Amino acid sequence: MRSMSFTSLELCAGGGGQALGLEGAGFRHVGVVEYEAHFCQTLRTNRPYWNVIHQDIREFDSSTFDGVDLIAGGVPCPPFSVAGKQMGADDARDMFPAALEIIRKVKPRAVMLENVPGFATAKFTDYRDNLMKTLSRMGFMPEWKVLQAADFGVPQLRPRFILVALRSDDAMRFRWPVGQGRSRFVGETLADLMAANSWPGVAGWKEKASKIAPTIVGGSKLHGGPDLGPTRAKRQWAELGVDGMGIANTAPLPEFPVDQSPKLTVRMVARLQSFPDDWQFAGGKTIQYRQVGNAFPPLVAKAVGRSVLRSFKRDSSREEYYEDSKFEARLCEGTAVSDSQVNPS
Repeated sequence: MRSMSFTSLELCAGGGGQALGLEGAGFRHVGVVEYEAHFCQTLRTNRPYWNVIHQDIREFDSSTFDGVDLIAGGVPCPPFSVAGKQMGADDARDMFPAALEIIRKVKPRAVMLENVPGFATAKFTDYRDNLMKTLSRMGFMPEWKVLQAADFGVPQLRPRFILVALRSDDAMRFRWPVGQGRSRFVGETLADLMAANSWPGVAGWKEKASKIAPTIVGGSKLHGGPDLGPTRAKRQWAELGVDGMGIANTAPLPEFPVDQSPKLTVRMVARLQSFPDDWQFAGGKTIQYRQVGNAFPPLVAKAVGRSVLRSFKRDSSREEYYEDSKFEARLCEGTAVSDSQVNPS
């Protein structure tokens, strides 16, 4: 009987959303690889005991990680994002080939890769099929879904493409997590942070913000500052009483007009992504916001990680994350979805 301590190698870790969620599920990270220096500083500040490796995965020597239980990663999304040019394999930022090479060398027990929902569209059917075939040739049984973050306690409409590939014995027992609870709203999630400086308009704002947030967009290294996304997203934020034209340094002050819409702070956006309040982000506001906005919500990563662990432990029971049976999970099974069904991210 093998030990119940399961290890993980995290690729393209970013600000740590997926790694944090997988740790919460029960994985022990033996390596956390990230290219950007500020992001590595974030990881080391919050988790000094993680083995944070500051390196491009295309140059990463994975030889010391042979036999790790799980390789997980949020490979860069611009090649597949509907907010970009969707160049796929023709985009220099496509890291799937490097990730596949690491998987081939390390031979993990399982793989978990996350990306934008645009990767699930018909445009990338050939690319997706080739990815699945490559993993199959390595001895895995891969499958994918688009999971809606709002179904797992994240107060945000944030669909994400998730690929899980397991060895045959584990794959037969794997069950995708299903969330069945009422989604949290922006107002109830952020009211205490919005009231931090005693702004008198909090009560009215909370009532107006009784909806789920639109997809948070983090921007890229080359384009996009700290604001809440394109014009359509800003209109959706305005309906929630939020000024999406920028990110504030602090919560609204007492003299801020009660009939105006405040901006969110980085900490507020981080909470909407399900980061704990004590998770600190390195760098200036723009760099912090990129880490937050591009993150895989920890609560969703934790849910999928638990499902993988249950397959390892030969537990095929379905864990219910919420009690409200009236709220059905919005999952897109492994078939391509149309471009109109995905949000920019």
